[in-house]
Amino acid sequence: MTARNEAQESPAPGTGPTLAGRTIIMSGGSRGIGLAIALRAARDGANVAILAKTGEPHPRLEGTVYSAAEQIEAAGGRALPLVGDVRNDEDVRAAVDATVDAFGGIDAVVNNASAIDLSKTPEVDMKRYDLMADINVRGTFMLSKFALDALRSSANPHILTLSPPLNLAPKWAGMHLAYTMAKYGMSLTTLGLAEEFREDGVAVNSLWPATLIDTAAIRNMPGGHRMVQAARSPEIVADAAYAVLVRSARTCTGNFYTDEQVLREEGITDLTGYSLGAPEDQLVPDIFL
Repeated sequence: MTARNEAQESPAPGTGPTLAGRTIIMSGGSRGIGLAIALRAARDGANVAILAKTGEPHPRLEGTVYSAAEQIEAAGGRALPLVGDVRNDEDVRAAVDATVDAFGGIDAVVNNASAIDLSKTPEVDMKRYDLMADINVRGTFMLSKFALDALRSSANPHILTLSPPLNLAPKWAGMHLAYTMAKYGMSLTTLGLAEEFREDGVAVNSLWPATLIDTAAIRNMPGGHRMVQAARSPEIVADAAYAVLVRSARTCTGNFYTDEQVLREEGITDLTGYSLGAPEDQLVPDIFL
């Protein structure tokens, strides 16, 4: 065990577990839920490496890996912006190696990158199908796979994937089959890796919002600006992700959490501070639940 990991296992008396000094590598994270998770970790003094394609400003999307890195540093963390494509083997391998070189290891992988297209089967473009399959499923599998050697050297290794419970009610497959297969592929990765690496002590879990979250992906949909009025802020997912990542990897694996469930387990029952205006009973539930 390295000195870095020994320090992680011995927090100051009364402080409880934190992400101070721990290293997270995340796919995506230039904006939205991923950035919120990164900033929550940064407030503890975590190291956060972000692998994303957005190195230059996008006309319809706020934020780049560099602007995210600036915010992470301002919040108290250390940042490593990495421009790359989670679909590309060489980019992912290089990102893992760069993170280990910069920070001495990896303690957590956050599979945040995801593509969405809710088209029905007759309308879905096969390029969009391939994009979802490659980013959501292949990217999640590959980043997790390539980081495993580094994770095994961590005192408390976690893989956290933003994907839903495996709800096999026909409704969800019939509603948007291409997207459902892509998101469930991410969840199958959680199911399989959790079992495969249980004895190694690598925690593998999924996290999914119980309600709609205010993100660029939602706002860019037809009627999206109205929809987010009945949504919650990304900070609810960030707080839930934080709570999972500080739990003991040996006793917290193979779970398909919702953000509400995690926060309830932490004793947080008043979630009104995360809402964007609508009463709690008028929030829009997320899909797959």
